[in-house]
This record gives sequence, structure tokens and C-alpha cells, in this order.
Amino acid sequence: MLLVIDLGNTNLTLGLYRAKELVLHWRLATDQQRMPDEYGIQMLNMLQHGGCQLEDIEGICFSSVVPPLSERMIQACQAYLQRTPLQVTSDLKLDITIGYDDPKSVGADRIADAVAAWHLYGGPACVLDFGTAITFNALTREGVYLGGAITAGLGIAMDALVMRTAKLLPVELQAPPNIIGRNTVHAIQSGLVNGTVAMVEGMLQRFKAELGSDTKIIATGGLVNVIAPHTKSIEFIAPWLTLDGLRIIWELNQ
Repeated sequence: MLLVIDLGNTNLTLGLYRAKELVLHWRLATDQQRMPDEYGIQMLNMLQHGGCQLEDIEGICFSSVVPPLSERMIQACQAYLQRTPLQVTSDLKLDITIGYDDPKSVGADRIADAVAAWHLYGGPACVLDFGTAITFNALTREGVYLGGAITAGLGIAMDALVMRTAKLLPVELQAPPNIIGRNTVHAIQSGLVNGTVAMVEGMLQRFKAELGSDTKIIATGGLVNVIAPHTKSIEFIAPWLTLDGLRIIWELNQ
């Protein structure tokens, strides 16, 4: 079995694959204070709770956008899972071409998303990842990852709104009953959720103008279900797309 790990700014997401099937998955909060021993013990406990023995793990593939934690995760895997993980970079065999000005600066999660989109859906495609940031990732018909756009995610937007205003408080991230909020909670929800929907729809129009009208729109990320139900612009919802990309990258590099 293959263990895949996506270490993000907000969430630590793990998945266990048997061949191409995702049989178990976990989503935890990222904690930059956590030490390798803590990560190792936590992963062992999750695997044991899922009925997986250490000897069942044939390999580990991981992506990270939190450099201070990357080495700790490698140490945890080596000490507790007895495997050295394959860390995703632009130097690996990917079956796509990185067309970014500096390929090494592309986030590992964006690489994994693009690889999964290419193998599972084909190009042209645009992958939206609703995480700490909202990223738009453009893939051409020929399998060239061009780059895309990055903007603040819903959590960041809410934090900024609350921190920079005197009377606004955090609200639940969900769409309000109406576009026009009749109270402060609904007004904030409309601005965050419906405003993001409008931004997404406008950006996708512009992406399709450059990539082609047949561009496939794929959405993933921890907050995808907050936005996807409120727009018809998203064709495919793939909540575990990044994990699928890690699995595919592992297979390509064996």
C-alpha cells in the first residue's frame, strides 16, 4: 500500500492507496510547533486505527508547501514508518511540462493537482484548489502547466475582515438565504461566499478565453464544498485530487 501526505498551511491531509483505490484518508490541522516524534506517533496511530500494519506500507509520497515542517515529516517517516518518502518537486518525472518561468517555485500541491488533472481528465483544464489560498492552475491541451492565479482563501479573507474592523465578528462559512444580507452575519456571508463565486466565475471565463472553450474545470481543496454548490462553472468536484496526483507521481517515478 502507498501512503500519500499533503502538508499544507492549514491542513495536513493523508491518504492510503491500495493500487489506484483510496481506501483511507485523514485531514488534520497543520501545527508548526509539532515535532517529528509527534507526527510519527500520530501517523502510526491513524494507520493502526485503520487496520493497516507497518509492513503493509510499501512507499510514501509527500508534498509540502510549509518548508519548516518538511524535514520534520521526513524524519517522522524514517523513524516511525521506516520509509524515506519521495518528496514532490518539479525535477521528478511528471508526464507534464512545467511552463512556469521558474519551475522550482511552483508549489508541490499545484504540481500534484496538475498531474492528476492531466492523467484523469486530460487537457485543456483549469484546476481550482480551495485551500488556505484559492489557486487557479492552467493546463494546456498538450499537457503544459502554464501557471495560473493565486488569491486569498475564504479563511484568510474572513480573518482579515475581522482583524481590520472594530465591529465585525467571525461567521460560519456558508451561503446566506439571499444575496442581499438583511443582517450583519448574512451580509458577511454573502460577501465572502457569493463574492468568491462571482470572482471564480469571472476568472474562469478569462481562463477559457486563453485555454479554449472546451477547458475542463476541476475543483478540489478543503473548502470546495462551500463554493461548488453555488456555481455551474465547475464541472468536476474532486476532493482528493491532490492525493491522486501524489499517487500518480509515485507510480511515474518507480
